Amino acid sequence: MDRLSDTSAARPGLPLEGTLERFDGRPADIPGAWPWFRGERLDGIAHDAPPLARTWPAEGPPRLWTLELGEGYAGAAVRNGAVYVLDYLRDEQADALRRLSLADGAEIWRFRYPVAVKRNHGMSRTVPSVAERFVVSLGPKCHALSVHPETGEEHWLIDTVEEFGATVPLWYNGQCPVIDGDRVIMAVGGDALLVALDGVTGEVIWESPNPRGWVITHTSIVPIEFAGRRMYIYCGKGGVAGIDAENGDYLWDSTDWRISIATCPSPVALPGGRIFFSGGYNAGAVMMQLEEDAGQIVARTLFRLGPRQFGSTHHTPIFHEGFLYGVREDDKQFVCLDLEGNEVWASGSANQFGLGPYLLADGLFFILDDHGKLTLAEATPAEYRQLAEAQVLDGHESWGPMALAAGRLILRDMTTMVCLDVREGATVTKGP
Repeated sequence: MDRLSDTSAARPGLPLEGTLERFDGRPADIPGAWPWFRGERLDGIAHDAPPLARTWPAEGPPRLWTLELGEGYAGAAVRNGAVYVLDYLRDEQADALRRLSLADGAEIWRFRYPVAVKRNHGMSRTVPSVAERFVVSLGPKCHALSVHPETGEEHWLIDTVEEFGATVPLWYNGQCPVIDGDRVIMAVGGDALLVALDGVTGEVIWESPNPRGWVITHTSIVPIEFAGRRMYIYCGKGGVAGIDAENGDYLWDSTDWRISIATCPSPVALPGGRIFFSGGYNAGAVMMQLEEDAGQIVARTLFRLGPRQFGSTHHTPIFHEGFLYGVREDDKQFVCLDLEGNEVWASGSANQFGLGPYLLADGLFFILDDHGKLTLAEATPAEYRQLAEAQVLDGHESWGPMALAAGRLILRDMTTMVCLDVREGATVTKGP
């Protein structure tokens, strides 16, 4: 470790202080990025993946490194050869944004700030977002942090409960912040439903109205383009709303989609102004259509699916070449749906995946089950075609979102993160 430096919050009046620690790790000279939750296009797909292996040895893909973490489900972001993860340090009672080497997992720096979090299905939840000039995280108790992505030096640190009247969800915050240009977009659910902040200065650019008084959920914001306008779609506690990206105007809302217990998956933007919503706790799924009516945008519900047809407890379905793919809550099978909500295929009772994550790269789905078994399947609407499987983690509740950059797959269970080399021809030996 090089040195310690104490920094104070950029906003006066808030009793928040962070500590920056530097270590001996170095970023890798490796291209590729997964800069935030669900990848560069927010769709769960690694669009620039190199050729990937279609088969694995019995022990699975080569392991590059392993990292022990505090309890939780916080996933990784990757940019410029470095991995970013928002950890929780239970002994120190602190959130800690950590920067690691993509090559070997060695820690480069960590920025921590004190916050008391009790065990409640783990502590950490979210994926940081990394841009050229700042990396931003949103912690379990809704603390928002922005630091320089290379040095770790603080830009700003705020408590959105104190600043904007946010309400911490029952199982802690699961929302991952969105970076749009130089702005950070977050749902706060107090006087404003969403806010836009400057990523470097923390200046409030706009605060959207919150006419229905919705509080935040575990879901994340999704930007879309419709009728020549850019907007942010967000599922609050009570419905879904569309917010103008430029000025925060409240454009439309609907109460046709809401979940009584916990809203976790993000909306899926589809061609032609359609949006697919899915959830757990017997919520099922809904397809909406955005339309213009007398200069106003309205959301019309096209159809609803019962939980036995499709519903997703934690993770967001993936849209690929005209079809939707995801793990169904009812029977834990991986399924393919057409855009009318019809089941095209299901993986079968012998292939169940619990509540784990999945992503798509090079025409392949990587699907992780609750207990750390990783499955490789072909991304095709023809049928479920499983290509390989391996036990890659030994823990439980392997629910954290995965990341893939330059053929390196990063995944975790409750306490352990691993990086696997899933490239075609990979022969790296197991790390420690």
